[in-house]
Amino acid sequence: MYSKSIDKLGKTHKLALDTDVLVVGGGPAALWAAMTAREQGARVALVDKGFAGTSGVAAAATAGHWWVEPQLRAQAIEACFAGGGQLGQRSWMARVLELTWQRWPRLAADIGHPNPSVHRGQGYRTVEGPVYLRALRRRVAHSGVRILDHAPALELLVDSDGAVAGAAGLRRQQCRTWEIEAGAVVIATGGCAWRSASLGSNVNTGDGHLMGAEVGAHLSGLEFSNYYGVVPAGTTMDKNGLYPWATFSSLDDDVIATGWDPLVGAIGPDVFGASLIRAGQRGPLFAILDRATEAQRAAMRAAMPNYFMVFDRLGIDPFRERFELGFVLEGTVRGTGGLAVMDEYCWTGVAGLWVAGDAASRERIVGAASGAGAANAAWTISSGTWAGAAAAEHAAGLRREGDRRPRRRLRPAGRTGLRPHGGSPALWRELSLATQEELLPTAKNGLRHERSMAPAAAQLERLWQAAAAGLRGRDAREVVWARETAAMIATGRWAYASARARTETRGMHVRDDFPQPDPEQRDRVESGGLDSIWTRRVALDATAEAVAVAR
Repeated sequence: MYSKSIDKLGKTHKLALDTDVLVVGGGPAALWAAMTAREQGARVALVDKGFAGTSGVAAAATAGHWWVEPQLRAQAIEACFAGGGQLGQRSWMARVLELTWQRWPRLAADIGHPNPSVHRGQGYRTVEGPVYLRALRRRVAHSGVRILDHAPALELLVDSDGAVAGAAGLRRQQCRTWEIEAGAVVIATGGCAWRSASLGSNVNTGDGHLMGAEVGAHLSGLEFSNYYGVVPAGTTMDKNGLYPWATFSSLDDDVIATGWDPLVGAIGPDVFGASLIRAGQRGPLFAILDRATEAQRAAMRAAMPNYFMVFDRLGIDPFRERFELGFVLEGTVRGTGGLAVMDEYCWTGVAGLWVAGDAASRERIVGAASGAGAANAAWTISSGTWAGAAAAEHAAGLRREGDRRPRRRLRPAGRTGLRPHGGSPALWRELSLATQEELLPTAKNGLRHERSMAPAAAQLERLWQAAAAGLRGRDAREVVWARETAAMIATGRWAYASARARTETRGMHVRDDFPQPDPEQRDRVESGGLDSIWTRRVALDATAEAVAVAR
């Protein structure tokens, strides 16, 4: 089905299942979606590229959730609205806060979590990623959800009307194909970091973005895809939560900046000056965590032990010694953009398809600046809950109406990376490296300018044409890598098209040729298309905002 090597496995090596709701992904949003759909009485299957609950960025993180007491929510909403360049929607923020307040304690009880800490006037519940996801997976598994680990989805399946009706992929450990027919599908595959080596993100290659676009879904906010974190030079430890206590300096020990803006990462802390990235392009950049008190230093070590393991191995005391930094692109994982959310239940606009977590655009709550944890972690709970419930209701409706037949004729929707249309063979490794050359450098994607984006976009177009013509895997492993490469190219094309369409500086999107925000561009940039990319401007829902403010 996918290549000659896969076809040789034959039908006897294919796992065929039928379910009500299929969740694609294995991070927090996917697990919340699966758990919610099961609570609604649906039969649920979940497939993940890795081992659900351990792969992805959340498993390597310490997650702080936006868990805010009712009397403090107005303040929290206004802070998020301002930090996001006024592109968020207060009504959606209020919905996320309320649902997180209701849902999070249910899981917190499973892990014996203490009362929330209070930070800057806003309540947060924080928990170590492995502990959090282990509890989530346990709940999902015990509820009766069928979990297929190490089973990457390669494409969606659609019926004769174009409605999404399942997905197909590989079980890598058994070298078998799988095909799952479903009444509804939830994409929760995470964002795209273009294999930058950001901690835990190499599974985040934009797979869900490509699969959604192939069936007609749109994307939104992909100009906000250039979030750069910092790492101790020569490492991949991009935990950025401690840099608010840092002093940044040049090789000559001249102070460049103090503190850190978690919403925009290395673009800040002076967004319009883009101080850190700009300094890093001039020469080596250094940091020291000298602004932390002795008591804070002990707390930091307890909260993020894996961060300090790196320094212990390097023989560096980061509180007393400067250490050199490098930049790492965290893309839409800590950026904002993704599949466009078309209604309050995270529907993609395509029949039978919903989206949750980082695979979805988070513009409605975080606007033009995102970061990690806080509102973003709360979004995984809320979007997963909404999408899982809506998908279960849709599948139940199909059963009641008798429209869903167990063996209806389905067709696969996947194209580039699976079914080349002919031409010279294209190797996934070469295309992947060429894609990274256009997206990872801060000189191209950190500080943007039409003169650098135009040739980068043109090169990505050439790479897409080569992939469409000749990219395929030569064995089961390469089938997955080829498909990931196609998704990275596609997401890069949408990202640059959106960035070129937004001719202003807002949030993490800094354009040196348009260095100020434009009040007339307080809207969204949607994108889509496969062989031909398109963008369009979409106005914010002013009516919903007026209602939210009135309340």
